[in-house]
Amino acid sequence: MVQTEHTLRLRPGRIDDADKVGKIIFEAFSAIADKHGFPSDFPSVDIGRSLASSFLSNPGLYSVVAEDSGSDNDKGMVVGSNFLDERSNIVAGIGPIAVDPKYQNKGVGRQLMINVMERAKNKNFPAIRLLQASYHNRSLALYASLRFEVREPISNMQGKPIQQVIPGRSVRTATESDVESCNAVCIAVHGHDRNDELRDSIKQGSAKVVLHGDRITGYTSGLAYFNHSVGLANDDLKALIASATDCYGGPGILIPTRNTQLFHWCLANGLTLVQQLILMTVGIYNEPAGSYMPSVLY
Repeated sequence: MVQTEHTLRLRPGRIDDADKVGKIIFEAFSAIADKHGFPSDFPSVDIGRSLASSFLSNPGLYSVVAEDSGSDNDKGMVVGSNFLDERSNIVAGIGPIAVDPKYQNKGVGRQLMINVMERAKNKNFPAIRLLQASYHNRSLALYASLRFEVREPISNMQGKPIQQVIPGRSVRTATESDVESCNAVCIAVHGHDRNDELRDSIKQGSAKVVLHGDRITGYTSGLAYFNHSVGLANDDLKALIASATDCYGGPGILIPTRNTQLFHWCLANGLTLVQQLILMTVGIYNEPAGSYMPSVLY
């Protein structure tokens, strides 16, 4: 356990922290979003608690909780949390980080960030990534001060499913037998796979593959905020996006804004821009060699 300034104690998260952590996630994200006139990523306490429970119970994610270790009245009270997605051998994804609004601007967020970055370093991850809400100047400055580099803007988009057939492409549910082919696509695009995350999504039933003829040319772990997609070409991602039968999960899907063709296609087919995010990295970074849609973690 680590003693920090501002009478904080940092410790690993536990599943019985889910209620407190989920409430803080809701309150922290809602407060900053309301201040800037944007919808919150977590619009209810129940959604925050559901996410916290899912992350705290997943062995592939590391969690850290900040407790107030000061006055008797507040001693032991959870005041913040952070997560590190460790399901890749190459890239560790950070978030969501959340601090109780009453404890913000006191260095809590910095300590939570340092903790997960040291964890990634000790686990020998050559790369760390996160996505940052572009309207939140304070967090952008914090991450920049921790050596994160800006890579590209990401458009968070939402709307009714695009009912469109992409010529030459077909989409079906992914199975375990598809993992090797999906990993090959991810390696071709990013230089590394996301094997464990993909396997988790297959078990959950959210993963899909796109085929060009008989060949898998792309996949999605789910068309939602906390899922990623990769394809050898834009038509692969278009087919995956168009395969949705309901609104995209959570705040929506994430489209690299500089992928002009895909971004314009989404707009032309009725999707709306919710907010802009910024992809930020520490360590190695390969420019994508194909089409991709990140999760909000990376």
